[in-house]
Order: sequence, then C-alpha cells, then structure tokens
Amino acid sequence: MATFEPDSSLRARMDLLRIVDSDLEETFVLGSGPGGQKINKTSSCVSLRHLPSSIEIQCQEGRSQAHNRILARIRLCDKLEDAKREQERSAARERALVRFQKRRRSKAMKAKILDLKRQRSEKKARRSRVND
Repeated sequence: MATFEPDSSLRARMDLLRIVDSDLEETFVLGSGPGGQKINKTSSCVSLRHLPSSIEIQCQEGRSQAHNRILARIRLCDKLEDAKREQERSAARERALVRFQKRRRSKAMKAKILDLKRQRSEKKARRSRVND
C-alpha cells in the first residue's frame, strides 16, 4: 500500500490544531449510495475518528480512497476549529457576564431605581380603599 502524505497546507493546519496521526483511527469501508456495482465493491469510503475529541467523520465524496482521506482530514480540521471557536465564545461570554455582575451602579442609576420604586409604591398605595 502506498504511503499517504497530505499536502503542506493541510499538514500545517493539522499541526496548528495539534492533530497527530497517532490520535486518528482510520478505517476504510465499502461505499454506499448511487454509483452502481463498482461503489458497492470498493473500500473508498473513509471513516476517520479523532480519539481525544471523539469526533467521527465519514467521507465518500471522491472516487479514490486517497482523495477521501484528504477530504476527511479537512472536515475534521473544520469541526475542531468550530468547536474551538465555540469554546472561546463561551469563555468570553462568561467573562463578560462576571464583569457585568461586578460593575457598580452609578449615582444616576441608583437615583433612577429609587424613583421607580417610589412611583411603584405610590401606585400600589392608590389601589387601597378610600377611608371616608
């Protein structure tokens, strides 16, 4: 079997995401779907699993196994980048929430809150029965 080496841009992307080939579990399965007898007999469908994150990718877009291996790795990089981006967004959201909660109210804001409380109190007091 020929050795497989992804192109340099994909390799750089995988290095940036810290994806090591030893972390990948790659299996080849029979293809399915339209394409007739040939697709049902060749193992061109690639099933790729990233062990640390448990992300599993299946790819059978291309006609050759080598092309599908590259496409599966590209999709894996996309999914890991999306997960990383979402994690960063979540952390930023959490930091903003803590910062908002710790912020002190200004004097004008305190005065406005007290005024609204006073108005609410007067409104409720007007609801009571009139003593004649």
